Amino acid sequence: MDDKDRALLVELQRNARLPIAELADRAGLSTASVQRRLKTLREDGVIKGEVAMLDRQKIGLGVTAVILVDLERDRLDQIDAFKRKARAEPQVLHLYCIAGEMDFVVIAVARDMADYEALTHRLFFADANVRKFRTSIVVSTEKASSEYPILA
Repeated sequence: MDDKDRALLVELQRNARLPIAELADRAGLSTASVQRRLKTLREDGVIKGEVAMLDRQKIGLGVTAVILVDLERDRLDQIDAFKRKARAEPQVLHLYCIAGEMDFVVIAVARDMADYEALTHRLFFADANVRKFRTSIVVSTEKASSEYPILA
């Protein structure tokens, strides 16, 4: 990946709907070159997808929860079972397996606290391998980004 690819990635992260001609102008490339580079970046898996960023409040998801999860046993099959269940849950936005005191960090959304409670029953209380979980409810979002820094 060279500086031109990096410039394209910066622009695409900001607005994936930019026309090819505008991307070419911003990156100092021809439109054909931009098309070739984008094709390569997609084929190589650098660009995994292009999605619409939604306002969670406007679609009725008023609660964001940061949940730390500690599993009872660290057997690989049970860890994998928890991962599969969390990945399959549409309200789970992020699932991180972490090193340290807890095993996972889950970022989840819910309509309201009753909906969050139902989520906890599905993910945690119904799972005998979940030893404990601790939740922090997001009071305000000061920064939320899906934009990665493109480092040289």
